[in-house]
Amino acid sequence: MDLNELRLEIDKIDEQLIKLFEERMETSKRVAKFKKLHNIPIFDPKRELEILTNLTAKVKKERKAAVKALYMLLFELSRSEQENV
Repeated sequence: MDLNELRLEIDKIDEQLIKLFEERMETSKRVAKFKKLHNIPIFDPKRELEILTNLTAKVKKERKAAVKALYMLLFELSRSEQENV
């Protein structure tokens, strides 16, 4: 496999990631609507910690910090999305 083929592979993965990111943000909006309807706070640190614990348990040791950083950013973006609903 040459560099161009590897880059095409990355491009395909990026397309999937963008699709999933959009789906996650739309679901975050629906979560926000539910939370607002039921007077539930947007920020749930216990839930975020639970998610981080579960997800970091699924990756190799050397990627745990990166997965944690990725999801901390996703949580922040999701909260921002939810606060604007």
